[in-house]
Amino acid sequence: MTGYGVLEEKNNKFSRLASGVIRTSKQTPGAERLAQIYDRVGELICQHRPHSLAIEKLFFCKNVRTALQVGEARGTVILAAAKNNLALHEYTPLQVKQSVAGYGRADKQQVQRMVELLLGLTEKLAVDDEADALAVALCHLQHRSYHEATGGEGGRRG
Repeated sequence: MTGYGVLEEKNNKFSRLASGVIRTSKQTPGAERLAQIYDRVGELICQHRPHSLAIEKLFFCKNVRTALQVGEARGTVILAAAKNNLALHEYTPLQVKQSVAGYGRADKQQVQRMVELLLGLTEKLAVDDEADALAVALCHLQHRSYHEATGGEGGRRG
């Protein structure tokens, strides 16, 4: 499962344009699953026309198989960004937690609750991957605002 979130900032307020997860079947061969992720990310890019794409940096993983699968999915998303000429921004889990929850050791529930509050969501996010993707997007928009204020780079949508 690969989470995604498309946000927009207007007048210092964040709003969710789209979010969800890209699901692939475990029975589908690996290469085909990656193609499905690539195609869906491409569709989202065409539909929403973001200025940039933010992704979480890889972190240490104890399970080698899981790490490889996450790395392959990340590579597919990075390729989709490159093929669509999007600036790519990567953030560590610590940066995301600090930006969204104000505390680098916040747990998943704290981060998810802050995502819901910052975006004014009335419903709970059902899937961790969707909440994580929205948290990365919020982190990017907050960093972008800082870079714009200090003369750095950034885009309006992330």
